[in-house]
Amino acid sequence: MIDETRILNNLKEFSFPRLSGTDLEKKSFNLAKKKIEDLKLSPMVQDFSFSTFYSRIYPKVALSLLSWLLVVLFLNFNLVFNIVNLIIIFILFFILIKYTRNPEAIKVGHAYHSQNLFVKQSAQFKNESSEYNIFLFSHLDSKGQTFSIKIRIQLYYIWIITFLLGLLMASLKSFFFIEDFLLLFVFTTLFLCFNCMATVILWINKTNNKSKGAIDNASGISCVLELLHYYSNPKNLLNNYHLWFVFTGAEESGTMGIRNFYNNIKDFDRDKTFIINFDSIAKKVNLWDHGLLNNKNYKSFNYILENKDIMSLEKKTHRFYIGTYSDGLFLLNKRFKGLGNGDKSTYNYVHSENDDFDKIDITVLKKLCEFYTILLNEVDINLKN
Repeated sequence: MIDETRILNNLKEFSFPRLSGTDLEKKSFNLAKKKIEDLKLSPMVQDFSFSTFYSRIYPKVALSLLSWLLVVLFLNFNLVFNIVNLIIIFILFFILIKYTRNPEAIKVGHAYHSQNLFVKQSAQFKNESSEYNIFLFSHLDSKGQTFSIKIRIQLYYIWIITFLLGLLMASLKSFFFIEDFLLLFVFTTLFLCFNCMATVILWINKTNNKSKGAIDNASGISCVLELLHYYSNPKNLLNNYHLWFVFTGAEESGTMGIRNFYNNIKDFDRDKTFIINFDSIAKKVNLWDHGLLNNKNYKSFNYILENKDIMSLEKKTHRFYIGTYSDGLFLLNKRFKGLGNGDKSTYNYVHSENDDFDKIDITVLKKLCEFYTILLNEVDINLKN
């Protein structure tokens, strides 16, 4: 059965700064590996190296180039100045986009090392010609930043809105020759200033190793470990689905762990594979369904209704994201079906020094684990019905 004390102990053990690519991330990896081995299981390890260019430098460079585009259109010195700058911006963007198509292969700057850890619990009724798989994900690393994730998302929204409005105003001023219109000039200047200010603030947002990462993502690690403990009992194994318990590294550095792990599952049948991602859970659970829940999951829906004070079923996550990304979103964009778990109310604490285990309600984590024992059992039974 699901043990609340064990969840709490795991949460406390993993609540320490563990920036990706550091010895502290390695410590969390070794801790998770030992806990798996204590269950008499043999985990598999995937080593990989990565660069932080994609996660820390690329967004800032891209935003700066676009902000400079606004400045060029606003200043409108002469036709040659505009054309030369537009060509330079286009070339740099072309290089950036081409170079970042496969972020996990980027070798710019220092090479960091990380690891994915995973273990498979095979279905009781093995049918190799028709394999069904369910993956449960959480990430091992954490990170701190100058500004919390909530502030960063707000900055991105400000940047996008002011860029679009500034681009419209600057285009009218530059190409329709109505630069004598004072109100247009004032609004363009205002949008340009706010856009440049947002860009500067995002530039000074530095990554550090000061966050204990209890919410993001010791909470997810604790849930996956508890479910692994539950399914390590042969009596609880599913009949038809293989269960995979995956702990990814370097999620906070451009989801490098899942990008490397994807090579192991890219050929899996999307109609026979589900993914479940546990990330940033504190006092409530938002469930984002992408094809795992259906009208046959009566007990699961009843459980959500019985715990509606802490659990809510959300609309599907948009594939386009602003200011944040996750292993679950990456796999969603690779056309995998599944269910995401998180807590939208945690954004004030995530990636900050305030991300500690005192912000988490252990009862919520316990109920979430109980929910998945119900749901996975229903999914397994319904497969043959």
